[in-house]
Amino acid sequence: MSKRLYRSRSNKKVAGILGGLGQYFGIDPTILRVLFILLLIGTVVFPFALIYLILIFVIPYDDGVIEG
Repeated sequence: MSKRLYRSRSNKKVAGILGGLGQYFGIDPTILRVLFILLLIGTVVFPFALIYLILIFVIPYDDGVIEG
């Protein structure tokens, strides 16, 4: 069975993108959030903010079913 990338409903601060990425890759979402903020500031906001907005529309929310 393959893993699917979903936006997290339970582990979200804004839209659940980084919580979902953390679940998908098995990484603490807090680390991803800190890294995202540093990259956001380091690239003068635009590229990573645009990527985040695109991901909000592309990645669906999880349906609450736990696989495995």
